[in-house]
Amino acid sequence: MIRMTEPSKITSVPDHQPAAGGIAARARASVGPKYLSGLNPEQREAVETLDGPVLVLAGAGTGKTRVLTTRIAHILSQGRARPAEILSVTFTNKAAREMKHRLGQMLGHAVEGMPWLGTFHSIGGRILRFHAELAQLKSNFTVLDVDDQVRLLKQLLQAENIDDKRWPARMLAGLIDGWKNRGLMPSQVPSGEAATFANGKGGKLYASYQERLKILNAADFGDLLLENIRIFREHPDILRQYQQRFKFILVDEYQDTNVAQYLWLRLLSQAPSAAKPTTPAVIPGQAEGLNPESGDESSARDSGFDAAHRPGMTERAALTAASNAPTKNICCVGDDDQSIYGWRGAEVDNILRFEHDFPGAKVIRLERNYRSTGHILAAASHLIAHNEGRLGKTLRTEDEDGEKVTVTGSWDSEEEARGIGEEIEQLQRGGEKLNEIAILVRASYQMREFEDRFVTLGLPYRVIGGPRFYERAEIRDALAYLRVINSPADDLAFERIVNVPKRGLGDATVQMLHDHARKRRIPLFEAARAVVETDELKPKARGSLRDVVAQFDRWRAQREVTAHTDLAQIVLDESGYTEMWQKDRSADAAGRLENLKELVRSMEEFENLQGFLEHISLVMDREGGAEDDAVSLMTLHSAKGLEFDNVFLPGWEEGLFPSQRTLDEQGRAGLEEERRLGHVGLTRARRRAMIYFATNRRIHGTWSTTIPSRFLDELPAANVEITESKGGSAWGGTGGYGASRFDDMEAFGSSYSTPGWQRAQANRNRGGGRNGGGRSGGFEEEAATFSTSASSGPDFGSFASRRRGPLTIEGELVAKSTGTTSEFSLDDRVFHQKFGYGRVTKIDGNKLTIAFDKAGEKKVVDSFVQRA
Repeated sequence: MIRMTEPSKITSVPDHQPAAGGIAARARASVGPKYLSGLNPEQREAVETLDGPVLVLAGAGTGKTRVLTTRIAHILSQGRARPAEILSVTFTNKAAREMKHRLGQMLGHAVEGMPWLGTFHSIGGRILRFHAELAQLKSNFTVLDVDDQVRLLKQLLQAENIDDKRWPARMLAGLIDGWKNRGLMPSQVPSGEAATFANGKGGKLYASYQERLKILNAADFGDLLLENIRIFREHPDILRQYQQRFKFILVDEYQDTNVAQYLWLRLLSQAPSAAKPTTPAVIPGQAEGLNPESGDESSARDSGFDAAHRPGMTERAALTAASNAPTKNICCVGDDDQSIYGWRGAEVDNILRFEHDFPGAKVIRLERNYRSTGHILAAASHLIAHNEGRLGKTLRTEDEDGEKVTVTGSWDSEEEARGIGEEIEQLQRGGEKLNEIAILVRASYQMREFEDRFVTLGLPYRVIGGPRFYERAEIRDALAYLRVINSPADDLAFERIVNVPKRGLGDATVQMLHDHARKRRIPLFEAARAVVETDELKPKARGSLRDVVAQFDRWRAQREVTAHTDLAQIVLDESGYTEMWQKDRSADAAGRLENLKELVRSMEEFENLQGFLEHISLVMDREGGAEDDAVSLMTLHSAKGLEFDNVFLPGWEEGLFPSQRTLDEQGRAGLEEERRLGHVGLTRARRRAMIYFATNRRIHGTWSTTIPSRFLDELPAANVEITESKGGSAWGGTGGYGASRFDDMEAFGSSYSTPGWQRAQANRNRGGGRNGGGRSGGFEEEAATFSTSASSGPDFGSFASRRRGPLTIEGELVAKSTGTTSEFSLDDRVFHQKFGYGRVTKIDGNKLTIAFDKAGEKKVVDSFVQRA
């Protein structure tokens, strides 16, 4: 008999949802769209949470790009929006192309009809062309590059009778770009800032520049967003059209947005409304006396953005955006721990205030790292945890712990470069590809010693994010001066610097010199000497050219009695080249001066100017394409977004990293950005991260004893291993100031273990050499005799007093100062200690191009090889 329960007595059953990670949840996931397969729970949550504002905190190597592209694919496949209704913003065209490619793979066809997937500037430019007349432009307006901007500003400076040497146009271009990045129109620039240029004329020049752009039907990159913001503010109906158009907004690298980008996004992210917003939310850097958390809105309330322009606002609060209006579906992906571009206007506060700007926002943390090993992640997470201004997350991996992060001290920067070079050679012998090895430096001038070391070792390398050290404009200019001193017949060098710095010797003068030189078949320098004795040039140009000739004659005479390093400094000073960069107020002028000091320092290890220039010719002759196997050399800022199996991090010393300039200018905020830079450096490594510091380093042209970076003490001891430098004696010694590599005399005996010394010893023991064993593979026999007696100590004085032979480092000749031709002939069979056997294919003085049997074609000095 079946008994029926009375309806009133039935106990209600709560709604059921499958438990996360349970059988039902996993079974349901297995029948979901293919593009969702392989996502971890956090990634899937970020993809499937489509409604309302979402912040995805994506740590390094956690798959943020995959989340962003999969989210777009999910929106499209679920029919929530059409492709033209999605606004997806990236920072680079490369990232935009990659997203489109991935979407095509996920959805099974090329992504078409997504006109609003691109960079901030490309999308801003598209909108501006649609509404160009509202910005007093035509739709076919031209976008000026930096050179065009500077040229236009020079014209304005001349019109205002402003000395462009004291107030360079490039400096003004930087100021205007900074104002535009903060969303400031000419009328909104604080008077204090305008006064910093040309005695208060900065604001007027900015306004004149904008007026001139309209006349020329042109805009610069800053205008592409700034004019968008102005149009949206002044024409709410147009703003409403775009708010209605974009049902979903997705933003990549949100931590790198500046104020103008932030304002542009905030306007578009509000739900469309006919009424003007009444309650603004102060952007990072609020009005004086206004606490954004207190709810006090009286000093910020106004329609749209106008309230922000009243006096009393700080520079970063020059504009505001409405926050109480309902927000649409916006998803920002970023990592506050990787915000490292504050120096170019990025505001880390944009991501830190996301929940305040978008009430009710959901924050999803991606913490599972798919790149690095456990020890590397633990070290990076422990380091960044010392920052106060962060939302907080801890990277983890399900992979093995791997090797510990190593910390290595060295006596000086030269030993640091030597040790890293030996470590790379060892990795290469172990089967590691050079393409999977990177050196990340804090300052570009650190690269010089690594470049020189790699040339000595024959290690191919590439510089990412900029030219190689000796290819930088200021270095080429300085070298051109030295080349003319060394060889007056070097026409290319003379032509490069005859009017650098500017001396009033223009193209017409140089052409006259060329004509004279061709007719008389003499070098340009001799042509200049002859022309200044005639009346062919105008008096001013003739006087300037006569001074140039006299200067080179004087420097050439000084060469005989002055050390080549001192001579280089004299040339840079007396020529006015150093002064030219000291007066330059552009952002990169200080770095160029540092590079010039590093150039002079690099000459110390060579016996004379001729030897140094021959070494440079080897560096400059190095060829290789991007596809070659080579070590990557770059700054930490350039490394963001890249990853390598093995990462070397040299220069972790106070003053260099963290940068003293950053600490002086930005205080604690600067320190936290430097720490984020260290976090970025560590998380570039997949398998090995190796940190180096030097006890002594030349800073501003002077040797200084350095202190290891404070960041080293912020690393977890359990994940770090202290190692000894392979380049010589490491940190230690009397008083904790480190021992010189010369203190350990065993380094000069047969027990010295570095590969370079072993090669030198092997060569010497064979008694090899082209002339029957007359040349040692290491130091010359007479010069290499040291006393290791405990009582007498090494006789460095007598060694130094003897005339040195060609400079050698660990058995490999750096440069041989000789003007003689090579003793080798074409097709000679030769042997090289590093590259093995090969055949001579080209001879240029004492430089040989050799096709090696296994190593391929290399260019070496003939003293590196011997007949086979």
